[in-house]
Amino acid sequence: MIITPRSAASNAGNWHTAGRWARFLRARYRVAVSGQWDGTAADCLIALHARRSAASIQAFAAAHPEKPLIVVLTGTDLYRDIDNDRQARHSLDLATHLVVLNQLGANALPARLRSKTSVILQSARPLQPRPHSEGRFTVAVVGHLRAEKDPQLVWDALAHVAPDVRLRVLHAGGALDANLGRKAAATARRDPRYEWLGDVPRAAARQLMRRAHVLLHPSVMEGGAQAVIEAVTAHTPVIASRIDGNSGLLGRDYPGIFAVGDARGAARLISRAAQERGFLGKLSRACERRAVLFAPVRESRAVNRLVDNALKQYSRKKR
Repeated sequence: MIITPRSAASNAGNWHTAGRWARFLRARYRVAVSGQWDGTAADCLIALHARRSAASIQAFAAAHPEKPLIVVLTGTDLYRDIDNDRQARHSLDLATHLVVLNQLGANALPARLRSKTSVILQSARPLQPRPHSEGRFTVAVVGHLRAEKDPQLVWDALAHVAPDVRLRVLHAGGALDANLGRKAAATARRDPRYEWLGDVPRAAARQLMRRAHVLLHPSVMEGGAQAVIEAVTAHTPVIASRIDGNSGLLGRDYPGIFAVGDARGAARLISRAAQERGFLGKLSRACERRAVLFAPVRESRAVNRLVDNALKQYSRKKR
């Protein structure tokens, strides 16, 4: 049983992770996906999000203390909730296995929990590269408008890109914060370089990234940014904020990183990528080297290995 606190209709990352893991596991197991655990029989529970899934985690642990209980830590719980929410911390203790979604994620956990923690990088189906037009330099931004994604930086960065840079910013994401939606609309009216597309289907968002010269990803909090993975596997280089959920995917020495909230720094990187072919090529080569980490077969093997080992440990305890 996979528990995720968001529905398919939300177009949110947790739901897509749950759906992808279910597909991976169905080759060997009977799998169900739900918003909460209702007592349905299960040999193993996988819960996404320590805080939002806390009720299901506690109920399953109470009913089946001997069974595997895997908690997958997303951005807000790993980098915020476990520091200030008692239920989220309790979920960590109840879990028999923990999963983080970037290579630096375990650093955010207490040392006592790291021995039961695995790193599983998410994946995306690779897309063939698409030639770019010789017109405006296109920057894609993909992420719902909410504070964690820092859309304000996108709008602020525009002010620091010189007018002679032929720039176009295409921003896909629904307004989960109404105030941010109003700001996006106002920016689009004021600045012809910026277009807010609103919420778009995931396939369309991927094609947007594929057509862009770069993806700008300014989040202040990510567990393992799926948009970054989807851009890299679409052969689109990334300019991103220096958080573990980005650096833990792109590598500590990735050349397209700016400090969190640094609109000027982001604008400098965008301008360099637009004006210096060598720098854009450097970003592209760095991303290409990371792409192999995000292959679906690699994620599938990791997920199945995790569940296989968890169930083997459970079987040994029963004997």
